[in-house]
Amino acid sequence: MTDPDHLAALFAHATPTARTFFTGTLCRTAEFPEGGHLHLLKAGALTFARDGGPDLVLAEPTLLFLPRTCPHRFLVDPERGADLACAVVDLGGEAGSPIAQGLPATVTLPLARHPALAAACELLLGEAFTPGDGRQAALDRLFDYLLILVVRHVIASGLVEGGVLAGLADPRLARALTALHESPRRAWSLDDLATAAGMSRTRFAAEFAAVVGRTPIDYLTHWRMTIARQLLRKGKPVKSVAAQVGYDSPAAFSRTFARVTGQAPRSMGARAAADEAAGEP
Repeated sequence: MTDPDHLAALFAHATPTARTFFTGTLCRTAEFPEGGHLHLLKAGALTFARDGGPDLVLAEPTLLFLPRTCPHRFLVDPERGADLACAVVDLGGEAGSPIAQGLPATVTLPLARHPALAAACELLLGEAFTPGDGRQAALDRLFDYLLILVVRHVIASGLVEGGVLAGLADPRLARALTALHESPRRAWSLDDLATAAGMSRTRFAAEFAAVVGRTPIDYLTHWRMTIARQLLRKGKPVKSVAAQVGYDSPAAFSRTFARVTGQAPRSMGARAAADEAAGEP
């Protein structure tokens, strides 16, 4: 019997992506003020400096993962430099991606100690430092794959500090979360979710809140708004989006969406139309 894929439904609506923006030899100080990042050091050495944390010297092939904005800079020897491939990461959309919650601020993975990642990193570095047609597309897809591997590793290693990924690491909570992720339009009750987890209502509610950081029904609301945000960005009409995430009333959906995201759904739809007209992704 195949083991259930607890990340499949989550990734279907909050897909982690990476976009390559630098490959080559870095020979001067570089600043990274915004966004999540994946940095892959191939050779050379650099000092990773960030606000509020100690400097870290990287002197061997290493993967550095920063899932959220963490202003940082790289200091290098200008004569040798550091051979790098770098990407900006998006863990599932705007304003409160459920994947990003609970991840450590930084994850440092020397490749010699993480052979499961080494093969993908070797393939990515081979593409990064070899000219060829379609190179940018290939790098982006390899970084996408590497990002999923890193998220999987962080969960398996017990490095998640809370949020939905911590819930998915608990076999009982994972059953309820997966059911909720797969069927967001269903009118879930606390009893339904507790039954899916195989727990009593009281124990389920307490453990879910302690691990995930929200009540089950509050998490359901935020998950629905995550899906709604993706659909609205694709230009779907508000009435259709409301139905797809379990609301019979577009007005009730609009009020909830505005409360959770701080934006009116119609304004997000209008922005998507403007971006499309301007030729932006």
